[in-house]
Amino acid sequence: MGRLFLKPTVWGERPMNYRLFPDRGPGSFTRRHFLWLLSMSAAGAAVSCATSPVTGRTQLMLLSEEQEVQIDRQHSPFQISADYGQIQDWDLSDYVRQVGHNMVSRTHRSHMPYSFRGVNATYVNAYAFPGGSIACTRGILLAMENEAELAALLGHELGHVNARHTAQQMSKGMLTNALVGGFSMVAGGLGQIAGTLGSIGAGALLASYSRGNEREADALGMEYMVKAGYSPRGMVGLMDILRNLSKSKPGAIEMMFATHPMSDERYQSAVKTSQDKYASSQNLPLYRERYMDQTGRLRAMKGVIEELQKGEQEMARQKFGEAEAHLRSALKQAPDDYAGLVMMATCQIVQKKPAEGLKYSEAAKAVYPKEAQAYHLSGFAKIQTRDFPGAYQDFSAYEKILPGNPNTLFFKGFSLEGMWKKAEAAQEYHRYLQVVREGKFAEHSYSRLVEWGYYKR
Repeated sequence: MGRLFLKPTVWGERPMNYRLFPDRGPGSFTRRHFLWLLSMSAAGAAVSCATSPVTGRTQLMLLSEEQEVQIDRQHSPFQISADYGQIQDWDLSDYVRQVGHNMVSRTHRSHMPYSFRGVNATYVNAYAFPGGSIACTRGILLAMENEAELAALLGHELGHVNARHTAQQMSKGMLTNALVGGFSMVAGGLGQIAGTLGSIGAGALLASYSRGNEREADALGMEYMVKAGYSPRGMVGLMDILRNLSKSKPGAIEMMFATHPMSDERYQSAVKTSQDKYASSQNLPLYRERYMDQTGRLRAMKGVIEELQKGEQEMARQKFGEAEAHLRSALKQAPDDYAGLVMMATCQIVQKKPAEGLKYSEAAKAVYPKEAQAYHLSGFAKIQTRDFPGAYQDFSAYEKILPGNPNTLFFKGFSLEGMWKKAEAAQEYHRYLQVVREGKFAEHSYSRLVEWGYYKR
């Protein structure tokens, strides 16, 4: 469609406002801020240098800590939801949180509002947002063998936050262009499906770190874990696991390597550092038995997780028949697994089987009523079956749980249009166009508002 250049008309007595992002309060981080960062970066903003909390050296830094935290709070909930929400094994979730927080006081930025959680996603990955939100997937928790490896993983992500790697990339303008549109789609083949269904993640904020970033995060992670009482062999073990997985299960770990480039050099460096710098700490504990106890229920689901991994990989390749077979196998073993139900709902909906998709999305809502993604899928399936009142109810529920997805505004408008409530639909379409101005959803919204006399061409 190209860019929309909207001509102002009137809502009742109030002129319409076409700012890309309406003001969201004093704490929000809007497109205007990102554009300012981009212009300042292009101008070489020497006045915005800061001292690295890790090295003590001066570095270009255009984001304050407060802005890092706001970016985190604005974007991390979408990635957590894209990864099917927090693990529902609350004992395991608390365990991950405890291991992470045990290292916080040893970091260079111990005052940051850190959070640690396991998420229901089955691919192998862990990630950190700039304000301290750190997550690891069921896939990587299943792959590790002791608590020291978990400490190494979380310590590595703490290293990224403490070295301010995401903020540093933003300050250099590397992420700004990806973010000025407000939201980024989930990456990869599944991202195309998510985009079709109107889902969003925070892929740009999880952009690939440089090898230098990874080396620094590895070094900091080993420092933090050893100070917390773990053997540096945990980092060596983690690197060995990732190296072996890249050879045996490349599909399950490709997102990890997309955001965290792996190399034999990282493994060899971990071995050397552990033997040289931390030689006296070699005999610190790994806590294997404790890790095995805490992950027992997850390890009992190994077959389920592997089937879900295969199903997700086949969906990314758009081989939906093969994906469905793997997902059915997983759900036969674990019929109440939220991630499996959501994956199956997605698989059915993209094959234009909305009734089947609705069955699985409704089951997912019942299993995990406080997680948003199933409501979105249920609403989408109801649109396909022309149950517009039900769709509107689901999208409203999604927005209450996870506000800020502009696509929800469009789908609410579309549902209202299907109910012949033009005035209410026009309000939602207008709200959507204040945030998004390109793409098929924007084209539909704009054409309806012109057709109904709310916009002039």
